[in-house]
Amino acid sequence: MKTVIEDMRAGVREDGIRRAGEIIKKGGLVAFPTETVYGLGANALDPEASGKIYAAKGRPSDNPLIVHIADWEALEGIVKEVPEAARKLGEAFWPGPLTMIFRRKETVPLTTTGGLETVAVRMPDHDIALALIRAGGGYIAAPSANTSGRPSPTRASHVQEDMDGIIDMIIDGGDVGIGLESTIVDFTEDSPVILRPGYLNQEMIAQVIGEVRMDQALIDEHSPRPPKAPGMKYRHYAPKAQLYIVEGEEEAVRRKIDDLASQEESRGRKAGILAAEESVPFYRHGILKVIGSREDELSISRHLFAILREFDAMEVQVIYSEAFYTPRMGQAIMNRLLKAAGHQIIKT
Repeated sequence: MKTVIEDMRAGVREDGIRRAGEIIKKGGLVAFPTETVYGLGANALDPEASGKIYAAKGRPSDNPLIVHIADWEALEGIVKEVPEAARKLGEAFWPGPLTMIFRRKETVPLTTTGGLETVAVRMPDHDIALALIRAGGGYIAAPSANTSGRPSPTRASHVQEDMDGIIDMIIDGGDVGIGLESTIVDFTEDSPVILRPGYLNQEMIAQVIGEVRMDQALIDEHSPRPPKAPGMKYRHYAPKAQLYIVEGEEEAVRRKIDDLASQEESRGRKAGILAAEESVPFYRHGILKVIGSREDELSISRHLFAILREFDAMEVQVIYSEAFYTPRMGQAIMNRLLKAAGHQIIKT
């Protein structure tokens, strides 16, 4: 299969969107930009099309997909009810980096929901994504457009690395704005539960709907319980090299990472270092990649996955990362880093 690249870095092109929409309607796969990461889209109401997503990604079939919509009215066709708290949250943050879980209507095939009676829904805040959803019939299932387990794609070239020759089309909308997947809130329990942290944190959500709890029992890889949201069960975002997160007092962390990198160099191994801009002067060993400034949390989230892919291209054997417990997005950033590292932490 030849994968067509549609260049929309300058904005929405109606002819390209029309072609992409036809691919979706015919059961094909189109990768497209959102404000979070690039998504791999198919007709969410077509079980065969949703099945193609799992095959293209090598994704476990019990890992649910998120249905992307472009209008509030579309909810009525796929969910049984919208609780008042969910409506308030959607009014505050849709379009935006928010996914909400509801009870599904039978119009949504179990292939799309990973076999669950619930469905995850989001309305992305991106002109290209919204135009494609409308052109493709109004319901597009779209996980991140990468091979399952690899770092999520934040630019079209990342999608091409993983999906060239496998999917029908990639829409290039340039680099994404946030770089981490959406916050997921479950409205099918007795009280709202955050299943995946993202750009919208617990405090921001609580300000709109009141008490909301974080899911403390995120499913480990051995759990028999099916995941209700993407990213809960399986190792995600992982580079090819072993990744370790070094935690502790800032100065001690820098010394430890530099020492570890020096030890790797003495063994003839390539060591990557993932660090904040403020730490640059303190490293003398290893291959240093600057993720961003601790004063600019979006710079960290936006560059995380791209840097992990850069380390893959450089064929480093091991990566040591600083921890990034920043005030607003730290929970989301560390959630992705810990999953990428398989929760391998070095304490100083």
